[in-house]
Amino acid sequence: MTRRFENRVAMVTGAGSGIGAAIARQLGAEGARVVAADINEQSVARVAAEITQAGGIAVAVRQDVSDAQSVAASVAFTLERFGALHHAVNNAGIGGGNAPLANYSLEEWHSVIGVNLNGVFYSLKYQIPALLRSGGGSVVNVSSILGTVSRPNFSGYVAAKHGVIGLTKSAALEYAAQGIRINAVGPGYIDTPLISPLEKAQYRGLVSQHPIGRLGRADEVAALVLFLLSDEASFITGSFHLAEGGYTAQ
Repeated sequence: MTRRFENRVAMVTGAGSGIGAAIARQLGAEGARVVAADINEQSVARVAAEITQAGGIAVAVRQDVSDAQSVAASVAFTLERFGALHHAVNNAGIGGGNAPLANYSLEEWHSVIGVNLNGVFYSLKYQIPALLRSGGGSVVNVSSILGTVSRPNFSGYVAAKHGVIGLTKSAALEYAAQGIRINAVGPGYIDTPLISPLEKAQYRGLVSQHPIGRLGRADEVAALVLFLLSDEASFITGSFHLAEGGYTAQ
C-alpha cells in the first residue's frame, strides 16, 4: 500500500457508509489524518474506529451538510484538531423524489437540493479558506451519472447533480492559480446498502444496463477519488470523471 497522503489532513462528508466510508478507509490506509463527517453519528464513529484499529488516524464529527453552520463548525473542528486541511471529498447525498416534475413535492425538492447541491456549495465555501491557509490542496465533489444524463421522475436529484458539476468547474477556475485543484466524479450504480432493498428482478435489471456486466463497488470509486486527490493528478482540475461500467457510453 502506498502512503500518498502521509501527514496530510482530509475531510470526507457522508463518510458513514457506502462510497464515503470506502474513501475514508482508503485515505486512512494511505496515511491521511481523516475527519470522517456524517449526519449519522453512530455510523461515522464506527468508520473512524475501523480506520484507527487498522493503524490509521481518524476522528468522527457529526455534520449536516444542508446546514451552513454545521459545515462551518466541522471545518473549524478540523483546523482545531489537526491544524490544517489539505484534501476534501464532498460525498454526502440523498436520493428522494420519484414523480413527474409537476407532481414532485416541494418538500422533496428542497430536501434534495438542500443536501446534494447546497451541501456541496457550503462545503466548498468553508473548505476553500482552510485549504488556502494550509498552502493549497485538492477537492473531489461526488456527482453522479445523473450529472451528465437523466432519467424520468428524478428532477430534483438530476438538477442537483448537474449543479455539482457546474460548481466544480466554477470553483476550479477561481482557485487554480492559488494551488487548489477541484474535480468531480460521477459514480454509476454502486453495490451499496442503498441497493440492497431492491428485489432480485430489479437488481438484475440494473446490472443489465451496465455493459461491464455488474454494478460497481465502493472501493472502485474510492480509488478514482484518491487518484484525483493525489499529486499524481497534479495537472487535472475542473474536470468530471465517470466510474459507471459503460452506462453513459450507450
